[in-house]
Amino acid sequence: MRIQDIIEGKKEWRGHMARVKALPRDYQIVYKELQKYLFKVGPVELTDGMGLLSGIIDLFEEGAALGKGVLEVTGRDVAAFCDDLIKDSKTYADIYQESADQEVCKAMKKVTDKTK
Repeated sequence: MRIQDIIEGKKEWRGHMARVKALPRDYQIVYKELQKYLFKVGPVELTDGMGLLSGIIDLFEEGAALGKGVLEVTGRDVAAFCDDLIKDSKTYADIYQESADQEVCKAMKKVTDKTK
């Protein structure tokens, strides 16, 4: 990664966080929880740019402009809202599960080959 890419990424992140800080307080609180949740369970693509997070801010800005409370936008189950956003995305948990399955298959193949 080039230094210029790092600088641009930081500028993009600062702009992103400025948008978050401009939201009403209830939206900021929920956004930070969504962000934490997505960083823990989230999709692999989350680290490949700001698409999903920017989309959430777009949705929140629209909801705030319409005078809606944040839970009117996300629903009461914020984790379910996140899960719905990433339901078709590959997560780190998926990668880990695939890796574990592959290791078990390799080990079982070795056991099977030895018994033949």
